[in-house]
Amino acid sequence: MASRNAIQAVIMAIILVVSVGYIFMYIMAPTNLFRQKWLPKIRTAANSTYFGGQGPSMLMNTFPVLFVAVLGCWYLHSRNKTSGGGDHYPKRGEVNALSGVWRRPIIIKGLGIVSGIELAFFLMFIVLLLWSYSVALHNNFDKITPKSAAKSGEKLWQARLENAALRLGIVGNTCLVFLFFPVARGSSVLPVFGLTSEASIKYHIWLGHIAMALFTAHGVCYVIFWAVTHRLSEMSEWAKTGISNVAGELALLSGLVMWATTFPRIRRKFFELFFYIHHFYILFMFFFLLHVGISYFCYVLPAFYLFLVDRYLRYLQSRQNVRLVSARILPSQTLELNFSKTRGLTYTPTSILFLNVPSISRMQWHPFTISSSSNLESEQLSVIIKGDGSWTKKLHHILSSPSAVDHPDVSVEGPYGPISTDFLRHDLLVMVSGGSGITPFFSIIRELMHASETLKHKTPSILLLSFFKNSSDLTMLNLILPNANSPTQISNLDLQIQAYVTREKQPDSPEANKNVRTIWFKPKTTDSPIAPILGQNGWLWLAAIISASFIIFLILVGIITRYYIYPIDHDTNKIFSTSSRSLLNMLVLCMSMVIVATVVFLWNKKQNAMESKQIQNFGGVASPNSYNADRELESLPQQSLVLATNVHYGVRPDLKRILFERKESSVGVLVCGPKKLRHEVANICSSGLGANLHFESISFSW
Repeated sequence: MASRNAIQAVIMAIILVVSVGYIFMYIMAPTNLFRQKWLPKIRTAANSTYFGGQGPSMLMNTFPVLFVAVLGCWYLHSRNKTSGGGDHYPKRGEVNALSGVWRRPIIIKGLGIVSGIELAFFLMFIVLLLWSYSVALHNNFDKITPKSAAKSGEKLWQARLENAALRLGIVGNTCLVFLFFPVARGSSVLPVFGLTSEASIKYHIWLGHIAMALFTAHGVCYVIFWAVTHRLSEMSEWAKTGISNVAGELALLSGLVMWATTFPRIRRKFFELFFYIHHFYILFMFFFLLHVGISYFCYVLPAFYLFLVDRYLRYLQSRQNVRLVSARILPSQTLELNFSKTRGLTYTPTSILFLNVPSISRMQWHPFTISSSSNLESEQLSVIIKGDGSWTKKLHHILSSPSAVDHPDVSVEGPYGPISTDFLRHDLLVMVSGGSGITPFFSIIRELMHASETLKHKTPSILLLSFFKNSSDLTMLNLILPNANSPTQISNLDLQIQAYVTREKQPDSPEANKNVRTIWFKPKTTDSPIAPILGQNGWLWLAAIISASFIIFLILVGIITRYYIYPIDHDTNKIFSTSSRSLLNMLVLCMSMVIVATVVFLWNKKQNAMESKQIQNFGGVASPNSYNADRELESLPQQSLVLATNVHYGVRPDLKRILFERKESSVGVLVCGPKKLRHEVANICSSGLGANLHFESISFSW
């Protein structure tokens, strides 16, 4: 154990050194020291007949990030082995390095709820952009004189306008460098730094807005420059070498169409339009590649490549239909879907799963919170779905039909979630939820059941404050406990549930909204349990895919460049097109990735199939079309849960009083629900009056 911890420390130290060096390169990039002294030496050392001008760019920009990604895979694999393949349980009172004032929530208009450390890094990134732009302008404006401008047939301000436009594009590329990290759900780069994809989506949004603003300014400035210098004909030029103006305009156009649908009002009102238009990123990146060429594209290649690897693995996983064992149907248009899973699939509380039901829509994938615990329910995975939109209402209608014996085909991607959780370090957990926002807390409660009953850990007290609009939604409390096939030990938890029905003064139709029924589905031979994409050693396999595919790419590109492109470029009568070189490189890269990833996936699929045979009869304890007896809220399986539940009608609690009255040394305040509720709780915890309050927002809406 000690040696493994030492190895982890060494790997993390290397990751931090390489990451700091990578960021330092961007700080120094606009300076004359870097451009006039360091860069020529790097180009001389890395330039070769096998890679040409893209060699130095790959060495400086692509290799460090992929190196960190591979090391991160090794680190996460070692960490999983240290914790026995399960969740990491910190000791009571153990203080996180980022706790305290740096994690105190701050509400900023346009950014939402951010922590102190997030705000600090955001401001440092803005400073980096301003630094890069201002230093580059200063250094280049010194070289632009009236005499040098006159030689090009331009005025001084026109020459400076062109240079300023160019620098806007370069600074925008800095945003593009980091844009795809947050959306690579299965990448190792985020979790190695303690981040998750769903919590990092806001970074993707910030970077996207900044990048598109800079690229738009870049394009507008060039159009103005061409207009005032009477060179509008350059807008239709597609140069054989160097920058292609037409490709840049097409990239900007596709980016603007995509950007127009990302603003909150449009995205929420026309989500399907946003979803489909967002696939324009393919066009944007394609034309961006043709615009700048492969050598410069190597700046943004690492994150985009990791995203492509992740996206292709998700595609492979989504081709398999999964086994839906049963569904619990609630009268409030809420479903709990229970899937079969392999024992090797583990996940942490608050993880999410993406679902696709082809009979409703082949294109749409929707994320849902996992309500089960992989430790408590080793052969089952559950998600809870509230019928709020057209897709979820259609699914509820299909599954709640009295004739529902065979379930529709369902495909999944995931699960995705934090590498570890630190809920056990608190003395008290206050969970504040609004509506369906209660569902992430079910997985936490079930995980604490496992920690208390099986591992004999001392668990924190739990205060669950849940807000519902109508009394029919109270039936969601039935789903706190697993279904009948799973252990339901909750008596050892110190649990209090305070439920508030805000729009009713008294229960509406007391007997009508309490029935919960369970439907068991006939198993299909074509379905399989949910399994890890790359098996139990997934991080090692991911490291192998990244390493092997990139090495194959380097070998093939080296051969093609040396024996095909190089002879053409050095023929006095011929020249190899920049666009053709770029497309050829991306084709080889994607081909290498697809081949390696497919081989690894199929190998692990065979291993998963062997494990799935052991649980192929799981879910057959009930007849395929049998319905469990209706259950009422007052007769939950565990009487202790009934005694712990208080329902209040027509009132809202004084959250400030409740939180400030807690005297425990460490109180974890978790909130999930509408934006207004999250901001209210964040304001209370950020006031500084409760030093023992540790805030965490769980939000899946962006």
